[in-house]
Amino acid sequence: MNDSAAANLDLGFIHCFVPASEPTCAPLLLLHGTGGDENDLLALGQEVAPGAALLSPRGKVLENGMPRFFRRHAEGVFDLEDLQRRALELAAFLEQARAAYDLPAPIALGYSNGANIAGALLLLQPRALAGAVLIRATVPFVPSPAPALNGIRVLILSGAADPLVPERDRDRLAQLLASAGAEVSYKVLPAAHPLTERDKEFARQWLAVRETRA
Repeated sequence: MNDSAAANLDLGFIHCFVPASEPTCAPLLLLHGTGGDENDLLALGQEVAPGAALLSPRGKVLENGMPRFFRRHAEGVFDLEDLQRRALELAAFLEQARAAYDLPAPIALGYSNGANIAGALLLLQPRALAGAVLIRATVPFVPSPAPALNGIRVLILSGAADPLVPERDRDRLAQLLASAGAEVSYKVLPAAHPLTERDKEFARQWLAVRETRA
């Protein structure tokens, strides 16, 4: 991490911020998976959105010493109360960070646990984000009533051989967001849970389309 990526502001989360070198690019909110940290997705963000500002917080929950964004009772069994509380806490951090760094609403780029907190953020505070790339995500919870996600673009990248996200859950996530009005692109790749080069390529293409629309 270079000096430009070091964040000294106390906004409630340990985080990194990399200023934009291309001001027309939408900023990215980078949300790591279990065991990652604020440095984990910086290279990915720079690869899929060259020149974009990058805001990357570290999850506050520790599971066997590994950072996460919310608690779970077991693999695939979320602590829903904690999940929703942590999503609102992340929304508050994002509001402060946008003011501190003079940012428009970012696009979330989340992997695994980070994708799930990004999905929860969409469902609870939909206007906090301009869009989302959700890699290996599942349904965080089903809100009632459903939020209005009209005008928000979402890319979901799932793995056909992912042992952690059952097919029914990845399908339900796409259906849930689309039924709330989001413009959903949903791709199932020949992959397991880890990130692949195809994930990067699809994310890069999807983000580039957004920039041409802006």
